[in-house]
Amino acid sequence: MRLLLALIPLLLALGGGAAVAAPVSTPHMTSELVAQTAGVTPGSTTYVAVILTADKGWHTYWRNPGDAGEATKITWTLPGGWRAGDIVWPTPSRLPVGPIMNYGYEGRAVLAVPMEVPATATPGQSAHVAASVDYLVCAEVCVPGTAKLTLALPVVAGAPPMDPAFGAIIADALAAAPKPAGLTAAFQHTGARLTLAVAGAPLAGKADADVYFYPYDDALIDQAKPQAVERGSNGLTLALTPGSAFATGAGPSKAAGVLAVDGAAYEIAATPGSPPAGAAGLGAPTGGGGLGLPLAIAFAFLGGLILNLMPCVFPILAMKAAALARTGGEGARGEGLAFLVGVVATFSLLAGALIAAKAAGQAAGWGFQLQSPLNVALLCLVMLAAALNLSGLFEIGTSVQGLGAGLAARGKLIGSALTGALAVVVAAPCTAPFMGPALGFALTQAPAAAFAVFLALAIGFAAPYTAVAASPALTRRLPRPGPWMDGLKKALAFPMYGAAAWLLWVLSQQTGSLGLARLLAAAVALGLGAWLFGVGQRARALGGGLFTSLAAAASVILAIGFVAFGPFEPPAKAAAPASAEGALASQPWSPDKLAALRAAGTPVLVNFTAAWCVTCQVNERVAFASGDVAAAMKHAGAVYLVGDWTNRDPAIAKALADQGRIGVPLYLYYAKGAATPQVLPQLLTPAILAAALDGRPAG
Repeated sequence: MRLLLALIPLLLALGGGAAVAAPVSTPHMTSELVAQTAGVTPGSTTYVAVILTADKGWHTYWRNPGDAGEATKITWTLPGGWRAGDIVWPTPSRLPVGPIMNYGYEGRAVLAVPMEVPATATPGQSAHVAASVDYLVCAEVCVPGTAKLTLALPVVAGAPPMDPAFGAIIADALAAAPKPAGLTAAFQHTGARLTLAVAGAPLAGKADADVYFYPYDDALIDQAKPQAVERGSNGLTLALTPGSAFATGAGPSKAAGVLAVDGAAYEIAATPGSPPAGAAGLGAPTGGGGLGLPLAIAFAFLGGLILNLMPCVFPILAMKAAALARTGGEGARGEGLAFLVGVVATFSLLAGALIAAKAAGQAAGWGFQLQSPLNVALLCLVMLAAALNLSGLFEIGTSVQGLGAGLAARGKLIGSALTGALAVVVAAPCTAPFMGPALGFALTQAPAAAFAVFLALAIGFAAPYTAVAASPALTRRLPRPGPWMDGLKKALAFPMYGAAAWLLWVLSQQTGSLGLARLLAAAVALGLGAWLFGVGQRARALGGGLFTSLAAAASVILAIGFVAFGPFEPPAKAAAPASAEGALASQPWSPDKLAALRAAGTPVLVNFTAAWCVTCQVNERVAFASGDVAAAMKHAGAVYLVGDWTNRDPAIAKALADQGRIGVPLYLYYAKGAATPQVLPQLLTPAILAAALDGRPAG
């Protein structure tokens, strides 16, 4: 008998384990009850786990579900003398939904529970464990569910082997679960401010860490508010918004929860008191999520200045140059201020739309308006009309300066404001250096702070033109108006034709040949209307022109009808990524593909791009198409993934937000074994890319 009992563990290992349970499937969820070992020993403690696997796009909740939701509950039915401990909760993910913040798990959640086996358990028998699991699984709607699970655990005399199917899964979950790490934590509450300071060896040198505090008590903090982080030599300090627990009385005596730092997680229990040494003093992290408001405003202003030099703004630069040349310095100051008003108003509208979209839980980012084919088509027609006007096909008002340049004609302050608005619309697809972190920070803040950042961006963008227009010394140096301006006006039409052609190409990437045909037909109708309008203008000067004016109006209405009525459908087959023409062989980006490559230890270069991002297209044809870069990719053994954001894609929007960005381009290089990616500059050269792939500084 003793020999038989001693052989049971070996027989279990050879037989694949005898801890048997069948998974239970309910709507949007599969539940299993499994064990870490293929049996149990009397007097020991083992781990069993409830594994919840939600359908793609669905999630369950952590022990503190956040502002909504419900934590999973397990009710045990155990043999006599057995005892179940508390759930070992994995580190949750943030699940923002509109103005609220929830905490939970997308996909699979392994909820391990320690199980004490009594010394009286009899080897050779099986212990039957049952669990009633109540959960809430949510996507756009929430579905409560209950799973009745059972598990038969053989009782053996010797140490049982790991369960071959689930032993490693449970062991990994236990290893990754938050644990105390000797951290010292303290909190201070003053009015509307709550600071949580944490210090200890695991936090030393975390200058650019992604940090978040998950409280155990849902009343401890306002969970929807951002958590600003200040770094120290040996720790971190988080600025939190106090919750209802601080509304009355002295407040709680403990602030407990999980501190997640760059993939690691630590259990902390802070008490009121002074911050521990080394928890602050070195400023905010350099990532977009850790910027303070003053630095974000400064970054936004610099980004706005640099935005004037981005390729997407070149057509509007031509219009501004023509407007300055036409004024000859007279009345330029008022028109410069009007241009500033137009820029600020349009940036404010874009900011309001972005903030509203984020509050509604939508995945929106910088340049979102050009993810709508209808918007792209209408803007293309506006650019074409501006070009035809500059070419002299028709005139706006009494000026001969044309749409855009002519809108800013002497005394037409509204026209100057509209020129500023058009400049912002054309510039919006670009993301200049410094802009990405600033705007990423803005959309994690309260609306007032977010608008302050966008205002700084607008002022930076409008500053060069407004400053020149307001300077008498500079405007006096401009050439005086004269006949030469008619030739300049016609020459400046060609950047506008180029902008229209670019938007036509963008639409072809979004909708395929059918959308392209519709926009070409609209362009022909608009061209006919512009010509007829010009004929009518000249005829009216001679006392006629009513018929041609009506025909022009009909043509313009027809052009708008071609693009405004009927949906723009995406192409039957997804358009090739914009970089597919380059020297690098690429694969479509997805979170799963990236995770699989990183798990295999493969270096990965990720390019988040869009057809409407001119900076992206320039980088792909200058840097990514280089033979030196292709050679460096081959030497590094790296895989090139392209995330094409030409059309809306919530997964890409989330990936951008994870890096503190809200727009493209974004270039990431995951070196082999690196915990976090290297964020590459937004303006690339072959040398910069090759240096990153070789693991050396550029230049």
